[in-house]
Amino acid sequence: MKIRLTLLALALPVFSFSQTQKPSFEKQLIAFESNESVGAIDVDKDGHPDLVSGSYWYKGPEFKERFLIGQVKRYGEYYEDFSTIPMDVNGDGKMDFVTGGWFEGKLIWKENPGNNGEWKEHLIAETGNIESTRAWDIDGDGTLEIVPNTPRKPLAFYKWVGPNQFEKYEVFETQGHGLGFGDINGDGFGDLISSMGWYEAPADLRTGEWAFHPLDGFKDLSVPVIVTDLTGDGKNDLIIGNGHDYGLYWMEQVADGDKIEFVRHDIDPYQSQYHSMEWVDLDGDGKNELVTGKRYRAHNGKDPGGWDEIGLYYFKWDGKNFVKNVISYGPFGVGKGAGLYFSVTDLNQDGKLDIAVAGKDGLAVFWQK
Repeated sequence: MKIRLTLLALALPVFSFSQTQKPSFEKQLIAFESNESVGAIDVDKDGHPDLVSGSYWYKGPEFKERFLIGQVKRYGEYYEDFSTIPMDVNGDGKMDFVTGGWFEGKLIWKENPGNNGEWKEHLIAETGNIESTRAWDIDGDGTLEIVPNTPRKPLAFYKWVGPNQFEKYEVFETQGHGLGFGDINGDGFGDLISSMGWYEAPADLRTGEWAFHPLDGFKDLSVPVIVTDLTGDGKNDLIIGNGHDYGLYWMEQVADGDKIEFVRHDIDPYQSQYHSMEWVDLDGDGKNELVTGKRYRAHNGKDPGGWDEIGLYYFKWDGKNFVKNVISYGPFGVGKGAGLYFSVTDLNQDGKLDIAVAGKDGLAVFWQK
């Protein structure tokens, strides 16, 4: 059975919403480093989340002390470190992390030495150019699988099967820019999505074949693409950023029988380079908010809007529309963007989610007050 995914219509954005209580944030600048990824990891096992970004880790909860992980290779204005996924890869009880980059095309993990020494690098796979990497529980066994986004290269995920060991599972011969995971067709199995289309998961991931369904009209989708049921009709919709141009939008699924189609709705057509996002309950009301922002100078200022002012936002869903709430906005040095990989977690253990963001505009924490 072939299911064609098509774009039906373009709906105009509506920015209207009233809310009696809104989260407020206080910015703490951590470093002027221009790495574009930051993870929250309890490196030293003292019970406090630390920040891991590029060549250093920063001791929480104040993040004033930093320790060298090891020098990350630099290619022009980019550091070869496009994700920071916490994972105890060698099973020694200390949290390591998974990363990779565009220029060397290697998926790697870095080993936490348990002291202030440098972290040893280990190869998982040579994948080709990595735009960024995410981790999802693809097979539903409670353990995260690693999924690198490698545009114009094969789509595959890597399953941790024991200390220092990963198994590769091939999905499709190629993929586009952008990466998402969720159940598109409602069969109970999580599917993958890129700018080229979506990849329907088989019941048996070990031996089954993934079915590809093309998606036309998209180029450089965000990493990740959020898959969630916004309208409450039992069909999952998509939240998509344009990673290298203007636009943030959601795609409403209007499946009819075996035919899956989507209607496009703008969320914010006025900001460019929405490259990364998180779908979390930021204000503690039991409903998720969209946290995202501009990736500052994603292609070194060559993207449309590359030199626009920088912003970090959360978008509140009211059941019909999203409303944009500004966390940070302004020119370089004032506003703050979202980079390639950021972390939303309770960094000071006060019961409220905070936001750690890296990028060519520096490393910062936004404390929820």
